[in-house]
Amino acid sequence: MASKAKAKLSLVFLLFSLVLLLSNLALATHDPERRDDEGNPEGPKRRLKECMRQCDRREGQEQPSCRRQCRERYQREREEQEHGGRGRGEERESNDSDEGSEREQEQGQQESGHPYLFEDQHFTARARSQHGRLRVLQKFTERSNLLRGIENYRLSILEADPQILVIPNHLDAERLLFVARGRGTISLVHQDRRESFNLQRGDVLRVPAGTTSYMINRDNNEKLVIAKLLQPVGVPGEFQPFFGPGGEDPESFYRAFSTEILESALNTRRDKLQRLFGQQRQGIIIKASEEQIRSMSHREEGGRSWPFGGESRGPFNLLNKRPSQSNQYGQLHEVDARDYRQLQDLDVAISFANITQGSMEAPFYNSRATKISVVVEGEGYFEMACPHLSSSESGGQGKSSPSYRRVSGRLRRGTVLVVPAGHPIVRVASSNQNLELLCFEINARDNEKYPLAGRRNIMNQLEKEAKELAFGVPAREVEEIFRQQEEDFFFRGPGQQQQEGGRGDA
Repeated sequence: MASKAKAKLSLVFLLFSLVLLLSNLALATHDPERRDDEGNPEGPKRRLKECMRQCDRREGQEQPSCRRQCRERYQREREEQEHGGRGRGEERESNDSDEGSEREQEQGQQESGHPYLFEDQHFTARARSQHGRLRVLQKFTERSNLLRGIENYRLSILEADPQILVIPNHLDAERLLFVARGRGTISLVHQDRRESFNLQRGDVLRVPAGTTSYMINRDNNEKLVIAKLLQPVGVPGEFQPFFGPGGEDPESFYRAFSTEILESALNTRRDKLQRLFGQQRQGIIIKASEEQIRSMSHREEGGRSWPFGGESRGPFNLLNKRPSQSNQYGQLHEVDARDYRQLQDLDVAISFANITQGSMEAPFYNSRATKISVVVEGEGYFEMACPHLSSSESGGQGKSSPSYRRVSGRLRRGTVLVVPAGHPIVRVASSNQNLELLCFEINARDNEKYPLAGRRNIMNQLEKEAKELAFGVPAREVEEIFRQQEEDFFFRGPGQQQQEGGRGDA
């Protein structure tokens, strides 16, 4: 009897264990978070833990910034997982190639937004103090493989309070600076000389990779804001600052060498070296006295590049150049290698558009250049035609051409918008503010801007027969529409059209 009871007890225990096992399996199947993070070693939570462990190995101010970046990346992955429509496990079963994986990623982005607009949460603070901050935009390919054409470019924004110094450093990247606000002085240090340039709003300046530079905000009241386009020369898409002057924060790279090496190289005793490289703890953006600022900003030791061109390595003021497009609805200033020869080997052009409140620019596209736009001031919105995000909506069935999704979004100060080559785009200013946009144009050599509306729009250049065959209506009707707009490049916006009586049909 005892053995029978024992056997029954064992059977009950076995059945209970089986039920418990099946329950756990069911939970793992139906709970996306459990399935992703426990069953998949590449799940967002596991990546977050590993990222945090890597941050723990860093020192000083880098740790908080690193942890914040880890959390932001985790949050983006969780949002994509919740809105993307499928779990990673299902994707792996259905994707038989890298091309399939990219398509799933791009469709997921379509459902949760689009990869062309970047806002505050997409920036990480590389340096922050009570006197200013340096923010760096995430790598473009972290957002989408659709942006891999500009994967070796990065964007950063420096904001510095009045009367501060940015500690001397060099980067393993080419830098192209645009002064969006304020007045500063930058010094570039070479082996046998130093060049110093006063900077003001509208100035463009190239700082070659490896050049030690430092900067001050020489204004007593206004903040200095500088947008920087960076092109890394070492690791693609990655760059690092190197601080010679410094101590513990910023850490001087001299501290990486052994004391014996430093004693011999600098011909200095150990105790003096320890004092020199152990004092600085204020960070890379520090306050300076009025006298120190005045001493570093009272004169310009290098030449300035004037708007008619020249050989100087000094700044070029984009806003002092005559606008390439101008009317009551807006102005467009443009500079390329023909105006500023420092841009020649970078293959980059820069433009600045000021769209009057309530107005719009013409729909247009660039033939070769991908445009990285930064909203300097104001508000508005944009619309863009994109063939890459439309396939999951329409599938293109029964048509010989692609479908185009209207990609749109709000524009406000600090927003970054990427417009790939060939994509028709239009930007509109709000009814109560001008919209100011700084644009870095990558692959600028031989680029052409093709307007799609206005006096010089390219549809007017089509032959009559081509118009009739392509649109399927008489050429007269096509011309009535495309010749109706008498302005060039900047027009009344949709709001102004309605206030002034519609679209002015003939």
